[in-house]
Order: sequence, then structure tokens, then C-alpha cells
Amino acid sequence: MEYRSLGRTGVKVSPLCLGCMMFGAKTELDDSCAIIDRALDAGINFLDTSNSYSRGRSEEFVGTALKRNGKRHRVVLATKVRSQMADDDPNMVGNHRRHIIDQCDASLRRLQTDYIDLYQIHRPQSDIPIDETLRALDDLVRAGKVRYIGTSTFAAWQLVESLWAAKEYGLNRFVCEQPPYNLLDRRIERELLPMTQTYGFGVIPWSPLGGGLLTGKYQRDVPATAGRYANKEAAWLQRRLTPRMYEVVAGLQPLAAAKNCTLGQLALAWCLQQPGVTSPIIGPRTLEHFEESLGALAIQLAGADRKRIDEIAPPGTMAAPFYESDFGPHLHRW
Repeated sequence: MEYRSLGRTGVKVSPLCLGCMMFGAKTELDDSCAIIDRALDAGINFLDTSNSYSRGRSEEFVGTALKRNGKRHRVVLATKVRSQMADDDPNMVGNHRRHIIDQCDASLRRLQTDYIDLYQIHRPQSDIPIDETLRALDDLVRAGKVRYIGTSTFAAWQLVESLWAAKEYGLNRFVCEQPPYNLLDRRIERELLPMTQTYGFGVIPWSPLGGGLLTGKYQRDVPATAGRYANKEAAWLQRRLTPRMYEVVAGLQPLAAAKNCTLGQLALAWCLQQPGVTSPIIGPRTLEHFEESLGALAIQLAGADRKRIDEIAPPGTMAAPFYESDFGPHLHRW
């Protein structure tokens, strides 16, 4: 396993990050523990979860797994904060001091650990000043509860603003960003990736398989009967299962066949080999899904491969806005 530095920190992480969103939702405890054990045995030392995944159950499963195998010390453990954690309390959501500090303590209890290696702000929030957020995170770092801080789905300008605030007020800065990035959506290449490379941010892409669209399981004019897109309303599907998406998938299939790999493995290998990328997040539901993703590490893309992929899915473009309706208008600034 060839480990990579997490931004400017010097901390070494594996080139794939095990995302734990399915744990506690579609993946039961024993299966979650088995996937984590297999990942650690394979050399993956980077785990990512969130307090919002199944309202804390994912963190509980991760904590139990690391307690069982006794390998917490080997893991770079990441979790996130921002989402609504109680329906009847307006203060149980957001990037303000009260919520961040309360939820950090709750995450530590669920994860059964004394510290979080990487604590990330799950989404930006325009009505809360960034220095309010950074001050709370800085206090957690100084208290020894958190070692590094990061973001998820921030625009380039928001990260630059955070650097200014950190310097202005003498606070710990964000060390990494977790953006959506895959062959169906390459918009972060316009501004975000150049910015992160300039300022030394690690980049941990989420949904490198385009929410499952890049597995090839969804066929044009064939109703989806399995997977996350099964039994969805027509309007919801139309936004994601676009004609352009099908064209990209069809164009990539011959390349995958030539590499003797699955389409998902090709898409993941492309993402982890992109300049500026630290560690794409894989989110397996089963051990079989994990093993398939692991196969992407053995695939090498030559210059001719990259040129052909750029012809099929040009740099900076988007073929399927699979997350667009959820995360707000700031995304166009990428």
C-alpha cells in the first residue's frame, strides 16, 4: 500500500478511504465489523463517518468494530458535524459553537475513543460566520479532542475565506476538503482543485462512483429495479439518469473491458490517480462491494487511457447532477 500525505499535515493515509455511511443503515453490525477488519488487513487505515449517518448508528458501529479488533491506534478516524440531530431542537443543527462542541462529545462517546483524528464540517452555512466555526474547532484541537479539522462540499472561495480567518485570529486551519468528484461530475477541476493544490489541502472525494451510476448497472430505457435508483419518482430519476450520463457510461465500457476490470473499478482508479486527489471515499454495503473496490488499486491508467477518458468525459464538465438539489447554489462557483 502506497500511503499519501493528508494535505500539509504529514499524516499518512491510504489511497482509498473506507466510508461508513452504510453501517447502521443497510449494513448490520457484524457485517460492518467484517468490512472494517478486512480493510485494515488490506492496509486501509483511513475511515470516514458522520454523526448524521443513521443518527449516530454508523459511529456506534465503527466504535464497536475498533473496540473489538483493538486497532483504533492504527486508524486515521474521521467524522463530521453539521446535520440536524434532533427534530424538536433548533440548536441541534448547524456550524455554531454550541452544536459543534456538544456533537463532538457525543461522537467521542459513540466512537468509544478519546480523540478524533479528523473532524469535518459537513456542509457550509452562510448565516454563521466562519470564525465562529473555526474558534469552536480550534478549542477542540487545543483540548486534545480533535487533531485536525476539515470540510465537506465547500466552494473554493469559502476555503480561502477560512484561511484568511484562521490567519487573522490565530486559529487552526482546515487541512482538507471532501468534495463530490467523479467522471460524471468534474466541476471541481475548474477552481477547487487548483485552489487546494495551491494552499496545501488534502482532497478526499466522496461518491467517486457517481452514487452508483458509474457501475454500469443502470441501462437506458430499462426501469431500475435494484440499487439506490430503484422505485424512484420519474422527476427524481430524470435529473440524474440523463442522456449524457448514459453516453459517458457507454463510452467508458470498452476501456474497462480492455483493462479486464469492472466499470466501477475503472472509475475509481481514475479518481484516485487524478492530480491533487488524496484518498477517494468508497462506501461499500457488503464485503463483496468492498473487495471489488479494492481491485481499483491494481489498475494503472496510461497517458492514452487518460486522453480517451477526457474525450468521453471532458475536464470540468458535468453529465449528471446526482447531488445538485440537496446542497445549494454555491456549487456553481466551483
